[in-house]
Amino acid sequence: MSAEGHAAELTPSEYIQHHLLNLTYGQHADGTWGIAHSAAEAKAMGFWAIHLDTMFWTLLTGALFFLSFWRVAKTASVTKPGLMQNIVESVVVFVDDSVRETFHGKNALIAPLALTLFVWILLQNTMDLIPVDWLPWASGLMGISHMRVVPTADVNVPMGMSIAVFILVLYYSVKIKGVGGFVGELTLNPFSAPNKFVQALFVPFNFILEGVSLLAKPLSLGLRLFGNMYAGELIFILIAMLGLFQMPIHLVWAVFHILIIILQAFIFMMLTIVYLSLAHETH
Repeated sequence: MSAEGHAAELTPSEYIQHHLLNLTYGQHADGTWGIAHSAAEAKAMGFWAIHLDTMFWTLLTGALFFLSFWRVAKTASVTKPGLMQNIVESVVVFVDDSVRETFHGKNALIAPLALTLFVWILLQNTMDLIPVDWLPWASGLMGISHMRVVPTADVNVPMGMSIAVFILVLYYSVKIKGVGGFVGELTLNPFSAPNKFVQALFVPFNFILEGVSLLAKPLSLGLRLFGNMYAGELIFILIAMLGLFQMPIHLVWAVFHILIIILQAFIFMMLTIVYLSLAHETH
């Protein structure tokens, strides 16, 4: 069955819901474990349900990133660099310059972390350029009922990466500033006073303001990436509903979406560098 034929069998609402449902594995209401076949069934599986398609494409793009960069590093040539080596070197230099300009501390982890996040997110975002029916149709031939191929359009992936960054921010905040310095940063700013009694009155207000600012970092980092990629995926699905007339519109939106794909990977990387730089400041 062709992709267009499959789309024609579904109502517009069913078509959209089908493409937005992950291949979810979890525990059914009767206690058995298996694949969910509807959004309601997937939701009922609760927290411990696993999106198998998200896991597969996330690991696949991660392996592609690792193997391609590793191969270039092993076969790098000073006299005759190939196309792939030039691309990898350009990306590495770009990320390294971004770290040097933005990060004001000393930490050998930051540049590799920034490079990993930028390239990995870029590869995951690029999956959105594949026509929405191709891979789900191919997986359907293998008996797989659902297949979402853009990991960053699944909120679990962006939030998982942002929480990992947030843990590093907390770790380095305590390591560099000490527990007292970190607590003081949360309770003695932004309002301050020379009188200790007045300053003590400001502590609850400072803690609320700084606490909200601190918790907003992982939320803004993850939800910004998720929101943009989810919206892009949804637009591609709506375009695909046009059938044979979709290709010109698909190409126009794909060209524009390339900018979003690169920009969102860049923003995630830069905010990570900025947040970790702030964690290393001791003033």
